Amino acid sequence: MIRKVTRGVIEPFRDLVYLEQMYSMFVTASERVKRWLDALLFQWGLLLLIVGFLLGRAMILSEITPFILPFVAVVYVLKREKFGLASIAVLAGALTNVVATGWFVAFSILLFVVLYRVVLMFSEQPVKALPYAVFIASLSGKAILTYLGAGTVTSYAWMMAGVESGLSFILTLIFLQSVPLITTKKIQQPLKNEEIVCLIILLASVMTGTIGWMFYDMTVEHILARYLVLLFAFVAGAAIGSTVGVVTGLILSLASVASLYQMSLLAFAGLLGGLLKDGKKVGVSIGLLIGTLLIGLYGEGGGQLSITVMETMVAILLFMMTPRSWIVKLARYIPGTTEYSKEQQQYLRKIRDVTAGRVEQFSSLFHTLSNSFQAQELELDGEDKGKEVDYFLSNVTEKTCQTCFKKEHCWAQNFEKTYDTMHRLMNDAEQNGVVKSPQNLMDLKKFCNKGDKVLQTIQQELGQFQANIKLKKQVMESRRLVADQLLGVSRVMGDFAKEIQKEKEAHFVQEEQMLDALRGVGLEIGHVDIYRLEEGNIEIDMSMPGDGGHGQAEKIIAPMLSDILHETIVVKNEEEGFYPNGYSHISFGSARKYEVDVGVANVAKGGGWISGDSYSTIDLGSGKHAIAISDGMGNGERAHLESNETLQLLQKILQSGIEETVAIKSVNSVLSLRTTDEIFSTLDLAMIDLQDASAKFLKIGSIPSFIKRSDEVMKVEASNLPMGIIQEFDVDVVSEQLKAGDLLIMMSDGIFDAPKHVENKDLWMKRIISEIEGDDPQDIADSLLERVIRSSSNEINDDMTILVTKIKRNIPKWAAIPMYKSPRIIKKKAQ
Repeated sequence: MIRKVTRGVIEPFRDLVYLEQMYSMFVTASERVKRWLDALLFQWGLLLLIVGFLLGRAMILSEITPFILPFVAVVYVLKREKFGLASIAVLAGALTNVVATGWFVAFSILLFVVLYRVVLMFSEQPVKALPYAVFIASLSGKAILTYLGAGTVTSYAWMMAGVESGLSFILTLIFLQSVPLITTKKIQQPLKNEEIVCLIILLASVMTGTIGWMFYDMTVEHILARYLVLLFAFVAGAAIGSTVGVVTGLILSLASVASLYQMSLLAFAGLLGGLLKDGKKVGVSIGLLIGTLLIGLYGEGGGQLSITVMETMVAILLFMMTPRSWIVKLARYIPGTTEYSKEQQQYLRKIRDVTAGRVEQFSSLFHTLSNSFQAQELELDGEDKGKEVDYFLSNVTEKTCQTCFKKEHCWAQNFEKTYDTMHRLMNDAEQNGVVKSPQNLMDLKKFCNKGDKVLQTIQQELGQFQANIKLKKQVMESRRLVADQLLGVSRVMGDFAKEIQKEKEAHFVQEEQMLDALRGVGLEIGHVDIYRLEEGNIEIDMSMPGDGGHGQAEKIIAPMLSDILHETIVVKNEEEGFYPNGYSHISFGSARKYEVDVGVANVAKGGGWISGDSYSTIDLGSGKHAIAISDGMGNGERAHLESNETLQLLQKILQSGIEETVAIKSVNSVLSLRTTDEIFSTLDLAMIDLQDASAKFLKIGSIPSFIKRSDEVMKVEASNLPMGIIQEFDVDVVSEQLKAGDLLIMMSDGIFDAPKHVENKDLWMKRIISEIEGDDPQDIADSLLERVIRSSSNEINDDMTILVTKIKRNIPKWAAIPMYKSPRIIKKKAQ
């Protein structure tokens, strides 16, 4: 019983494993067959053999064969190893049609090879010379064979030879672009429009070789021509479909005058099929069938209509049997198709990944270099001081103890005591300028006979020692600056690599949904590209026809996108006539939840023209806004240049994407290394995130700032020395959460220190801020400056600057427009 149950459970799994093995064997066998077919068609040249055979049979006006020599000549230039196969193929095709043509084929090919080798001796561009060699070989070969056969060459024979040579010349240029498409296993680049036309001409020329082949009273070339039109109309649409119909019908009508009406049928069928391509294969087939019925009734009447319809049905059957993989493969190389766009996106994705990888490598390199500089700095920091002390004492002893008779006693027998005494003397002199400690002087006199000379030498060497120490510090600070900058660049490039990888993620479904929704309400949209789809950080590019400045993107499309994405979307940038077809390029993005309104009031010392204070408001473009005040030491032009340069450096570094603390340290390092003058500047920086109203305050030697919220006034302060005083310092960052309606008041020390009679300036400033009424930032700034000047007896004893920033919610200019059946687009959570 247990065996039966176990067998009943296990046998289905055995069947499943068996089926999986069979499927694996089938896939392996199909891959082998595919590889074998590829090798047979391309490597061994079966496709070339078939094309050559049919071109050898192809004739125009039942007399001239302009396809043979151009085909063989192009194969000779591009695929010389297949030249013999191509020659045999066209010769065999010519012999099955008209035997006399075979002599012309063999003689003209031989004449071309001889003539082309002669041309190569004088021409440095063999490809450009190829059409002329084909023309001469065709004309002379036809004339020579006509003369040998008839004894004379009539004017009619000369005319037909000229027509055939001219067509051969043109076909050589066409085959130079189309033959590589059938001799290459994999096409590397998308096809251009002229390459598509050349390929159609080649295929139509090959079809001409099937003229005369019948199948149950149905003509083979008609079936193949209609199948070709179906295929290209389905893949590329009405424009390419009708073009294929016209070109194919034209070449077939040249080969057989009876097929002249086929050009109208194929062109009309290609147009209808392309227009009905949204109906898939059935829609395109219906287009061909309608075209066949209409043109067939007009062209031949009811007698031949049944045969024409049967030819169309066979072409439709072949089209239905065509594997989808073949159609997709063809569509990848035709511009304008979805498969072509996906192929381009995949190529761009590869380029983006390679670029991101290179940027990450550079980021890693800069990070490694930064670590190297920092490690070298730490290593030197501990060793340099000791080395400098040893060098200092070595120079002193060389000038004093080297010639002393007690040298052996002091430095050999009592080294530690002597070294310690000399070291204490050096430290005393370094701190006080001269040796002042009575204890140190007494210890020196106890065991040294040249105490005065030692003191004098120490005094002399001290200046050089201090200069060396200062130089070492500057070198170390330079290393630190380089390390900080390299680390900042490394972080920026790392973030940039991440942004590159984030861009153009798999948003194809959302793009189609958005495009269908906008077109569904009657808007004409070219394309939609979604670059980022995160809450509060959306980036969308779109193309649309120009509207003559009526603001369609801002007033209609952006509100519709707001309804689709369930957050406020605004126009970030608009470029009229950006694309070759005249369409405009529109960039949409998430609206910021908050915005700032800034008011400024400033005055120079004594009512002068130039203030030592500078201020700046910086939009960093990443949803952050920076507000800064810098106060240069002193007053006048020099202080103004100092503070202004501080803000300029800060602005450039912040806009590059470097973190604010690293940016301030970099500016400080530049200022401290730039000059030896005692010129310093303060910095008061507020970084406001306009998405959540959070703020970071970085105060370098600056006075407190104040936040007014309703009737409450809060103080924001931090302690850091002014910039440029010391080379290394830690930046204290103070974070505050602002709210809509808050007023941020920042000021220079001239405002804070103006009232000399006030002891507690914090309380005094809070009081006058709380007493100010109104909410306009500019009015508040003017009122505060006026109150401060009046409280100091109407005297302006220092430069004064007040920045008042109001935080307010961003109210969109246009409300969202509700859409009927709005698509559900899933966004990512903000990181």
